[in-house]
Amino acid sequence: MAPLRPFRLLKRLAPRDLMARSLLIIVIPLVLLQIITAYVFFDRHWDIVSRRLNTAVASEIGMVVRILRTYPREDVQEWAFSVARITQGLVFDFRPGARLPEIPPSQSDPIERALSRRLGGYVPHPFVIDGRPGAANLVVHMQTTGGVLSVEVSKERLFTESIFLFVFWMASSSIVLFGVAAIFMRNQVRPLLRLARAADAFGKGREAPDLKVAGATEVRQAARAFIAMRDRIRRQIDQRTAMLAGVSHDLRTPLTRMKLQLALLDGVDGVDDLRADVAEMERMVDAYLDFARGAGTETAAETELGALLHDVVERHRRSGGAVALTVPRPIVLPLKRQAFERCVGNIIGNAVRHATRVEVHATARPDHAQILVDDDGPGIPAAQREDVFKAFQRLETSRNLKTGGMGLGLTIARDLVRGMGGEIALLDSPLGGLRVRLLLPL
Repeated sequence: MAPLRPFRLLKRLAPRDLMARSLLIIVIPLVLLQIITAYVFFDRHWDIVSRRLNTAVASEIGMVVRILRTYPREDVQEWAFSVARITQGLVFDFRPGARLPEIPPSQSDPIERALSRRLGGYVPHPFVIDGRPGAANLVVHMQTTGGVLSVEVSKERLFTESIFLFVFWMASSSIVLFGVAAIFMRNQVRPLLRLARAADAFGKGREAPDLKVAGATEVRQAARAFIAMRDRIRRQIDQRTAMLAGVSHDLRTPLTRMKLQLALLDGVDGVDDLRADVAEMERMVDAYLDFARGAGTETAAETELGALLHDVVERHRRSGGAVALTVPRPIVLPLKRQAFERCVGNIIGNAVRHATRVEVHATARPDHAQILVDDDGPGIPAAQREDVFKAFQRLETSRNLKTGGMGLGLTIARDLVRGMGGEIALLDSPLGGLRVRLLLPL
């Protein structure tokens, strides 16, 4: 496998959600700025301050050493030691005849290394520095002609704590700024999440609470556009439902009168054929209305899938269909009960009509429920499986509604399933016929 390009690797490692990406956009420049500022400041500040402090201490030590070298009397030595201790905080000690102790130079203590570099220009004698790890002072031993001259120096004179204060305030301010940015971004992302949840619920045909318009101008504009779109769709559904109710009433009224008149003509030749025509017209009207009505204005409610499937299967069993049902465990999900019963009824009815054996199996997945309807019938060729979802598309070319139907069963089924946020597909069945797979979001 070829190695990933750098930008593809960064894209894969980048977070997916908007808030994390927005915070990353804020944090990366902030961290880079802090690193660059800290590096530049520390490099110059540490070097300048350390050089000046160590130069001052080294010059003071060098001054005392040169005084003693020029005036090697004992009274001058006591005077110089006393002045250095009182005015400069340097504690001198002289050991006549002593030899310079063997102390290896430290490679890790920056204070000791900085002082060592400065002493070389001010002290004319060989010297070693005893850093004393953990101690508050260090000792400089110098080999003079008469013995070893030692001076004890406080480490506080050789470095400043302002660097650590700078690091503390820099880190603290960064944390505070990051917290403020996180709170601000969360408040900006929250309206987007509410809008996404409302759109998802509305797309699945579920009742969602009213969306609160909040957030930035662009987010408010998107929320208002969604609310306007949702209201227009609801008005269209209500208008279509009202229109269909009127159409249903107008069509059924003359059919009812015709049925009453035919009942008065019992025994007349041709009445039975007219009755069959009227019944056929009723079935056609019902099919047209079911197709046009779709999911209607029914509200989704929490439903136990196994019990609902059992009711539908039992109706087909009473009609003589051989239908087996398997639901391993209870599955509860939001459904439009009447719409789902109509959908599954159409699918199982098609299977019973064309096959001798039908099996229904329902399972729950992490994010959706799956319903499989298998039969041992002739099936549908793969090239024609998409065509059967088209309205009034019939594979059986005769006009006999008992064998071919109206060509609306699968059309209505897919319309209802998609109205609940699901999907329907036609596959090959292990029984040798057709498999209808329904996926419904949990």
